[in-house]
Amino acid sequence: MTEVSDREPPRRRVPGPARPVRPGGRRQPGPGARPARRPGPPRPGAPRVIRLGSPRPRLRLIGLTLTLVMSAFVVRLLQVQAVDAGTYTAKAEQNRYVVHTLPAERGGITDRNGVALATTVDAYDITADPTMFTREQLKVGDGPEQAAALLAPILGEKQEDLVDRLRPKNRELRYVRLARRQSPQVWNQIKDLKAALTKKAETDKSAVNVLAGVFADPSSKRVYPGGDLAAGILGWVGADGKGGGGLERKLNETLAGEDGEIRYAQSGGRQVPTAGATETPAVPGSDVELTIDRDIQWAAQHAISEQVEKSQADGGYVIVQDTATGEILAMANAPGFDPGDLAHADPKALGNAALQDAFEPGSTAKVLSMAAVLEENVATPGTHLTIPNRLKRGDRLFKDDIDHPTWYLTLNGVLAKSSNIGTIMATGELGKTQQEANEVLYSYLRKFGLGGYSGLGFPGETKGILAPPDQWSTSQQYTIPFGQGVSVNALQAASVYSTIANGGVRVEPTLVRGTKDADGRFTASPEPEKTRVISEKTARTLSQMLESVVDDEEGTGTKARIPGYRVAGKTGTANRVDPATGKYRGYTSSFAGFAPADKPRVTVYCAIQNATQGSYFGGQICGPIYKQVMEFALKTLQVPPTGADPANLPVTFKP
Repeated sequence: MTEVSDREPPRRRVPGPARPVRPGGRRQPGPGARPARRPGPPRPGAPRVIRLGSPRPRLRLIGLTLTLVMSAFVVRLLQVQAVDAGTYTAKAEQNRYVVHTLPAERGGITDRNGVALATTVDAYDITADPTMFTREQLKVGDGPEQAAALLAPILGEKQEDLVDRLRPKNRELRYVRLARRQSPQVWNQIKDLKAALTKKAETDKSAVNVLAGVFADPSSKRVYPGGDLAAGILGWVGADGKGGGGLERKLNETLAGEDGEIRYAQSGGRQVPTAGATETPAVPGSDVELTIDRDIQWAAQHAISEQVEKSQADGGYVIVQDTATGEILAMANAPGFDPGDLAHADPKALGNAALQDAFEPGSTAKVLSMAAVLEENVATPGTHLTIPNRLKRGDRLFKDDIDHPTWYLTLNGVLAKSSNIGTIMATGELGKTQQEANEVLYSYLRKFGLGGYSGLGFPGETKGILAPPDQWSTSQQYTIPFGQGVSVNALQAASVYSTIANGGVRVEPTLVRGTKDADGRFTASPEPEKTRVISEKTARTLSQMLESVVDDEEGTGTKARIPGYRVAGKTGTANRVDPATGKYRGYTSSFAGFAPADKPRVTVYCAIQNATQGSYFGGQICGPIYKQVMEFALKTLQVPPTGADPANLPVTFKP
């Protein structure tokens, strides 16, 4: 029997029409549908759902921002690489490349035999890159102070000065010079110190190499092997590498050459070898050969220095000249100076006093008056002159160096005994009037070179003082004939005697024989100018008269005698004008002459200013110097004695 269930059979759900869907994904209720259940209060403990906003607006903002940033980069890149490419390239080149001067090697100065008087040796300019001493580079704030403390004693510079250079006001400055022309030993000392600091920094991380930014540029340094020898002639070279005095200054362009230049890339203060470099080589200066003989210069300088010190004098000078060529063999000054150590030199001793001092020559100038008298045929060496103890001329009474009874002298005797009165009397015969006589004497003084430059062109040279004859005062008309009231320098005075020794022909003095360029080619100096001043006969007669000054017992120059040689010379003792007050104070003592008298080869002139100890007479203190220097010069030049007998002209006569 079939069992029947009480349950209704399941109804099949027939799909009806689709219900519309609400925005947001929910279906809208259809007809007959139950109303949607309203959300009730959240059940306790149920998680709360947070609904996020749409991300699209934020993405759009970020995209816009990135687009603007990238656009700025693109614009800047276009500006750097296209619009301003040239400008930035130039700046990069400027910061990357450095240019240094390559100093030309200065030419040397030698004596006539090739012995070095001034030369150039290797040196270094110590430099630094201030940007390498900053806190950012060294990681310490007192880098310049530490570096200066280490360098100051080595370089001989003040520590505070070095600090100022290492910390300049211009923060972008990449190059400063700490010291000029330091010896290789100084640079080696700095290099050793840098190496020690570098090694310490490698093992000790707290240590710093404060000298990493210190470098050296090759340079050169002027040295003078003879110290103060011929310093007045040579001069010196200043810190800027240019001649500061003497021939170093006069011939600076010849000696200096032409500087070169090197340009190279750097990084961290070091050269980049792969970046390439350009170099313009320096052209060395020419060597200069002087007429000076080093040995004769030494003898002259030693003799004058010794006598100046012994006499407690203000100074003195000695000139040695070749009578035939006009070449100066020695020009010595005392006191002198060391051109390689100007820091300890007396400023008053700098220069060349033999050319720069103007002084009244005194009786050594009487030979000029005698030359005029003989050349004008006014008198002969044997002419008789009666010399009183006093001579009235104008408004003055003139006298000789010593009081004496009436002298009966020949013209030769006037020169031998150096009589002022006799010289005034002789020159008074040069014209019908005193004014005419003055004009004739003046013309001879000028022809002998007084009142004009010597021709050397030496820096600071004086031409002395010689007024035109129409400006001579009443006293000058009578004092100029015996060497007062006119001023000369030592070379002018020496040149007068060389002119007489050379047969009456004046040869313009010279100091430079020639130059030698970097290729070894020697170029001789131009021939000096020659001028006939007096006749050969007059010159020969004057030489004989000058011998009487030395050989005759009546003469004032007996201390200048040289055994085996005939010596012609003249003494001088003049009132000295004090350059500080312009008034007469002290004396100028001098001696001038040449030897051998019959075949002259060498002229020597000596003058000492204001001797305060012992004698001040020229024959007494300058005569021995003349003898000492002349003997040395004759032996050095291997000049043999002539062997001829002197003329022995008469000095006095019996009335």
